Amino acid sequence: MERLSADGEGVASWNGRALFVPGALPGEVVHVVPAVEGKVQRGTLLDVLRPAPARIVPGCPLAGTCGGCDWLHIDPEAQRREREKAVRAALERLGRLELGAVEWLPTLSAGDLGTRRRADLHWTGTALAYRHRRSHDLVAVEHCPALVGPLADLPGQLPPLLLPLGRRLRAVRLLAEGSKVAVALEVDGALRPRDREVALSLVRAGIGGVVLVPDRGGSEDVGRPTLRGPAPLRPEVSLLLRPEAFSQAHGEATPLLVERAVALLAPERDDATLELHAGTGTFTFGLAARSASVLAVESSALSVRLAVTASTEARLRNVRFVQGDAEKVSRGLVKEGRRFELLLADPPRTGAPGLGALARDLGVRRLVYVACDPGALARDAAGLVAAGFRLERLQLVDMFPGTHHSETLAMFGRVGHGPPRG
Repeated sequence: MERLSADGEGVASWNGRALFVPGALPGEVVHVVPAVEGKVQRGTLLDVLRPAPARIVPGCPLAGTCGGCDWLHIDPEAQRREREKAVRAALERLGRLELGAVEWLPTLSAGDLGTRRRADLHWTGTALAYRHRRSHDLVAVEHCPALVGPLADLPGQLPPLLLPLGRRLRAVRLLAEGSKVAVALEVDGALRPRDREVALSLVRAGIGGVVLVPDRGGSEDVGRPTLRGPAPLRPEVSLLLRPEAFSQAHGEATPLLVERAVALLAPERDDATLELHAGTGTFTFGLAARSASVLAVESSALSVRLAVTASTEARLRNVRFVQGDAEKVSRGLVKEGRRFELLLADPPRTGAPGLGALARDLGVRRLVYVACDPGALARDAAGLVAAGFRLERLQLVDMFPGTHHSETLAMFGRVGHGPPRG
């Protein structure tokens, strides 16, 4: 094997072209059955004849089939090195950026297996399951070692209570905050009395709260599915979380992510900060502690409602949340002549096209981009450079142990606005 691909698969050469082999590592000699899948050559790994030093025994019996964790066979330290390589390769090859002058800070980690505090599971009719690797087939799971303790055994414990819902149940979303657990049940059609009975049975079994999410009509709460945790950098503020709303997957690493993002952005007391894709306020409240004001934009009505409630409870006066599409709201701010010294963007995996021009037109002098996809980071970084920004610092935070996915903090400074701080 020559290297790992952007998707975390081993890459070798066959018939003069790249052959992708899931589960294989660079430097290994392996026995593979190659095949052509459309325009892609992909091999099935049969045996590892000479393993790489980084290869370990996976800590999960489903490691070869479940699509949830694709790097359980790699030593955690080696995982971190490979993620750094993937980010560097994307920025250099796809973004065509020169990284010689960029300061690369050490990757931060807060624990490996057993740290994921949320999970999205599918319902087979009798069991909870994840997707099979590289297919839509389902892999039933009873215990998931990737999840935090309060969640790890729930995939095997919940199905007997869920059986009355039959095939109407589509998905189950789990969320933990400390020792407290909340569950979302997504069902077909409008809610029925039996749905409420099942939700109540889960609460009686020890689940803190259940939210029923039908595809027709509004959702309903049974018990207390809204969980509270301290906001990073602002322990006096309660960050509100729900299983049907987005939240960071690694609870222990989230404070590290926020602390480093705020440090890289380095707000001062007189700075106006714009935050795009703000979610429920994970970064917002830490930014507000150091900025004159924060305008936080988020498209999800539920996330905005939770964030506004948390802000109101804490009596914060320098934070404003706006519901809307980040790009459209930003364009509106440009037309209004608004100006912001700082910008933090935490876009979805698809990235934030046009961010560079918007940041320039809003007068931003420094920007932190939180990326969960190296390709999107590379494309948006190229746009930022074209708009007059310079990539100055990079740092990975290990939010997805056991997988090839990475979380990258990239700090950009406006050319001509002095050296970085923080």
